[in-house]
Amino acid sequence: MPFLDTRVPAVLLRIDRNPFHHGTLGAVRSLGRAGVEVHVVADSTGSPVRRSRFVSEMHPPPPPGASAGEIVAALRRVAARVSRPAVLIPMDDAGAVAVAQCREHLAPSYLLPQQPGALAELVADKAELATLCASAGIPHPVTLIPDSPAQAAAAAWQLGLPVVAKWSRPWLVPTGTGLRSTVVVHSAQEAQALYLRAEEAGSRLLLQAYLPPGPDRDWFFHGYADRSGAVCGGGPGRKQRAWPRGAGLTAVGRWTPNPQLQSLVERLVGTLGYRGVFDLDFRRDGASGRYHLLDFNPRPGAQFRLFADGAGLDVVRALHLDLTHRPLPAPAPLPGRAFVVENYAPLSALRPQAGGCELAWHARDDLAPGFTMWALWCRHVVRRLLDRVRRSAPVAAPPRVVRQPGAPNPLTDDEKASSF
Repeated sequence: MPFLDTRVPAVLLRIDRNPFHHGTLGAVRSLGRAGVEVHVVADSTGSPVRRSRFVSEMHPPPPPGASAGEIVAALRRVAARVSRPAVLIPMDDAGAVAVAQCREHLAPSYLLPQQPGALAELVADKAELATLCASAGIPHPVTLIPDSPAQAAAAAWQLGLPVVAKWSRPWLVPTGTGLRSTVVVHSAQEAQALYLRAEEAGSRLLLQAYLPPGPDRDWFFHGYADRSGAVCGGGPGRKQRAWPRGAGLTAVGRWTPNPQLQSLVERLVGTLGYRGVFDLDFRRDGASGRYHLLDFNPRPGAQFRLFADGAGLDVVRALHLDLTHRPLPAPAPLPGRAFVVENYAPLSALRPQAGGCELAWHARDDLAPGFTMWALWCRHVVRRLLDRVRRSAPVAAPPRVVRQPGAPNPLTDDEKASSF
């Protein structure tokens, strides 16, 4: 295990209210096991993370839709309580973008990578990422950004249905709207309807050519670019199961050597001058064999613990070591290692994995979060099933009241008023 400077605490920031974000728990355990004092700025309501024995203290997060100024204010309150410089690790895109924007206002309370300009915001923005890939010569699905409903329909036909529709800044999509950050669109009418909701979504709609999924086509790469630009602490992984199926988060992933993908990532990071933790998603084109970059997340991915190597190094520990000027150990890759998210792939969690496996929630040295997750997950599933039943149940017509001549009118005053 790398020898971290335990005098320097870590502060994890998560603005998204998702209680089932296992990546935050992974970061808590990774740093806590190394002896680092871990503070978490996140919504603790119903969150299994708060039950981890490696959490030093939970702090209230900024409100949903908080401005950069509100995020800075919340982090300054935490810094005053921690009372010494800490490594700050955003765990979602909203936090990563805000922290990068306000870097000078957060120093010297927090240690952060020397990220050039607004690069974190540019790579997180799906529309800007298409431009960055074009300038860097990195394969990326053909992307069109319509300026009207008619252009959205025309773009869908031009790209060839189905197409992928994305909001350029998914962290701005409000909860409770039914909007998803990424959907597959099967008609020009669907593309038009989505375009009309751009103001509600908070960012531009973009349409991308659809690369069909298939065996050995969905890949990801987690890494840390240190102060010199060297990529370390991670590696290439293959997505074996996803939730929802065919898209969405990695339910089962495996560390799989891929020199072609490694070279592509190192070239991209070097060209951009990126510094810090990153999580990239790729899809291999079945026809050309080229790996197309789909997403660039400027923060740890939820399954980053897949790449905990034989020296105990992962991207979060690499960040802490680098920012505290500690040497990083030589890489000791463990190809074949698996990562399973139990609530999305329960059967895979029960099967033995030849190359070793890490579970997202269960850990022998930290049992409480796993038990809490299952209790919450069962309630979540039951609630979803009941909602589905209610939506599908036919609405019964009210019984007809037949009033005999001379009988009193059974309607109340309010019902009389509403009947006119």
